[in-house]
Amino acid sequence: MSYVLLTGGAGYIGSHTALELLTAGFNVLSFDNFSNSSDEALGRVQQLTAKPLISIKGDIRDEAALRQLFTDYNISAVVHFAGLKAVGESTQLPLHYYDNNVTGTLTLCRVMREFGVKKLVFSSSATVYGDAKQVPIPETAPRSATNPYGQSKLMIEHMLEDLLRAEPDWGICTLRYFNPVGAHESGQIGEDPNGIPNNLMPFIAQVAVGKRDKLSVFGNDYPTPDGTGVRDYIHVVDLARGHVKALQYLAKHSGIEAINLGTGTGYSVLDMVNTFSRVNQVAVPYQIAPRRPGDIASCYAQPAKAAKLLGWQAEKTLDDMVRDSWRWQSTNPNGYNAN
Repeated sequence: MSYVLLTGGAGYIGSHTALELLTAGFNVLSFDNFSNSSDEALGRVQQLTAKPLISIKGDIRDEAALRQLFTDYNISAVVHFAGLKAVGESTQLPLHYYDNNVTGTLTLCRVMREFGVKKLVFSSSATVYGDAKQVPIPETAPRSATNPYGQSKLMIEHMLEDLLRAEPDWGICTLRYFNPVGAHESGQIGEDPNGIPNNLMPFIAQVAVGKRDKLSVFGNDYPTPDGTGVRDYIHVVDLARGHVKALQYLAKHSGIEAINLGTGTGYSVLDMVNTFSRVNQVAVPYQIAPRRPGDIASCYAQPAKAAKLLGWQAEKTLDDMVRDSWRWQSTNPNGYNAN
């Protein structure tokens, strides 16, 4: 029996991808240090799919543990989610981010090569585009980074490109996510951030459920339709299905492809707040606050390559995103901790 290894498989995107892979008939092995995730998520994935899933605790920087994993299991491909992802925190702890994200990926690739596993889907980010000069953003747009988190993703992209040039028999998909939101429609798995959320949707949901007093909207003077920042929000289930399509593509192709995963539509912060309130019939108090350093006005994807190469496109609407976010948050006000 062969397995798809998910590093960081218990995380927000990892757990939803595990569910979609199991549903599509793959065998799934998760390797996660649980620094920002819960094994409860994978337990719920097994309940939802009625299929077994192997979960092992470990850190991708631990080469001996990875080697043991590849020895014990027949791994055919890797989906690499494991990584720290808070932009603000990365500016305070840059060495921690480079060690975890870059060194971790280097260690993973070294062990993959040792065991002859050369199919990799890498979890990258639209942050590699920096402050893009054009929207929608195509994969060919210039890359840059404005913070250590983004820089770590960009360094990994360069590393994987160099690896492919040296060893053309690898098959690598670098998936550049835009802004994942939402939750599985069951309300059983969703985003469960540690402490204060870094992302907009879980903050909105925590305000709506009464965990936080109000939302701060950072800046209302951007050159956008309502003055607030515009982003490409994509439902996490659509995103997870993109990983299934990428693995199916890599089964037949070698080389490296960078692919945007987004809807191609930008929504403002106030669009998100107002839609959440309308769909879920719940108030979301907010206040306007000063812009945050480094935030950009508008960022959304040109997703045509994913449709052409993978046969994938986002299907869920903004209403779906806010409805599923609220179902998860209202059913699990304390996340995976005991309610």
